[in-house]
Amino acid sequence: MADNPVPGEASMDGHSPKLASIPASDSTVWADASTLLKAACTGLRDGELIHGDNFNLFAAMSALEIMDPKIDSGIVCTYYSIDEAIENGAAPIPISLDCTIDVQRTIDVMDHLLACEHGIRVIPWHKLKEEDLFTMTYGLPLNGDGDDKCLSMLNAVEETISRQLRACKAASSKRRLPEDLEPLQSNPNLEEGFCKALLCRLRFRKHFFHVLACMKRPQGRGLESARKHLASCMTELDSILKSADFIRSCFGESCEGDIDDKTTASGREPIGFDAMLNSRLSAPTPPRAIKILSWKKAVEYFVKLLHDLDVICSYPLDPHLESLLRFVVQFQKSQPDLVARSHLQLLLVQDGKLYGRDPFFAVITKAAALPEATKNHDIQKNESILQLGMLVMNLLKILCTNTAWQRRKHGKFLQDWRVIYVQLELAFRNEFGEVSSSSNDENISMKIFQHILLWVEEQTYWIAFRFLILGFELELYSTSEYCMVYWYLYAVLTKLAEKTHLKIAVSYDTAKRKGKKKKDSPKDLARESRIPPAVLFLQCYICLSEGLTMVTLLVLSGSCDVLLIVRGHNPPV
Repeated sequence: MADNPVPGEASMDGHSPKLASIPASDSTVWADASTLLKAACTGLRDGELIHGDNFNLFAAMSALEIMDPKIDSGIVCTYYSIDEAIENGAAPIPISLDCTIDVQRTIDVMDHLLACEHGIRVIPWHKLKEEDLFTMTYGLPLNGDGDDKCLSMLNAVEETISRQLRACKAASSKRRLPEDLEPLQSNPNLEEGFCKALLCRLRFRKHFFHVLACMKRPQGRGLESARKHLASCMTELDSILKSADFIRSCFGESCEGDIDDKTTASGREPIGFDAMLNSRLSAPTPPRAIKILSWKKAVEYFVKLLHDLDVICSYPLDPHLESLLRFVVQFQKSQPDLVARSHLQLLLVQDGKLYGRDPFFAVITKAAALPEATKNHDIQKNESILQLGMLVMNLLKILCTNTAWQRRKHGKFLQDWRVIYVQLELAFRNEFGEVSSSSNDENISMKIFQHILLWVEEQTYWIAFRFLILGFELELYSTSEYCMVYWYLYAVLTKLAEKTHLKIAVSYDTAKRKGKKKKDSPKDLARESRIPPAVLFLQCYICLSEGLTMVTLLVLSGSCDVLLIVRGHNPPV
């Protein structure tokens, strides 16, 4: 860059005048500067800047690099605004020129809308961060006044086309047609096929609308109804796929060739769409052009989405937190997309309660193996207990995010759980101190605190375990780091097994004291000495981590004997 001070900026001595920028107006005269720019380029060295009096350094740093598709948002725009599209005759679209063409175009528009609806799916699910999604609607109302009328309109159109389909079948059997029915298009041989193609698309939309409405019902009351509509959606999707051959046959040779990258079943470009129209209205960042899904991939996407939603609707709303955590972790292994994960989160957390019905203190007492009666104890009003309930709620929300965002949050979340443990411990000491003799109510409160403290430790180690495991799913570890990661897993799992076993033992001891004092039978002694299945499972993980640590150490040390050990042979003496 030149050594001279930039016009419009104050110089080092502070005496250079500051020039105001001159905005363009209707009277501005534009001139072609291509020749001047070419001449200037020949005399500029790397790092030097040519500028005008009203173009300062800040403006230069904020400028666009012309013709760079990553920065210049206008390079791929056909039209910069709707007004410009109308002036050039691209909008509005006339679709009533011919009756047959009208139906064909309508089906193309419906197919393209299906492909556009979730085009963000082209981003790998585990690389997508939740904060990457902008909620700008560019002035389009997402909750319009006509949303409530959507279902009634769909039903009305469906009934009209169903009558037309019945009329087609009546005509083939030479029965009399109703006089008030008009064909969808001019070719009677194609009428039945077009009716079926339109019907399956309309019915899919209707049932999918029902699915979303049922899943939004509070406390999971609409899940059973949602499953019935999900089954209907799958049936209609299958019919949509089958209609593709008929639709393509209606266009003859004009649509021959591969349609894998097309957004319609017919293979034609839909009318009335410009994917880059809003690119200049986006946030001031390089335009993230989204490649719209092909029609086939859009159908595949909805098949996967419907399956994921069906898994959510099939969950029995178990109030046990351990079972719920296992379900969410297992569900995430199927790589659900943002839509399915959002519906799961809305189901789990409603109005600050689990499923909208169970207070989180009751969930915590059940998870901490406390008696059922303690869920109504006044200790739930303690400030630290309230904060713990918020942490549990946030944990469920985090588990419903994508893998990358989930791991990032877990790393920060561990500190929050450690802080709440310290706060609970301080509250426990301040309330009970070292006094051994206390009332029965104080004894109950003390036992609740002890159980919850033990459970918080167990949960903290579980979050640490998830944090380490997610690193494998995201492929964050290099080969040289495996030994360290396995060692961490070994340490975390050992502590987790210890806390889990202790919690089970304490709960068994509490239940035993509440029962009648009888002489221990051999069955009771055997049951008490038996290691719980949950702890046995964790011990298997511990042995696996320990073994992988040893194998990794041998590999890193360059020992050739490890190959024979792994293959099941004895190493040479």
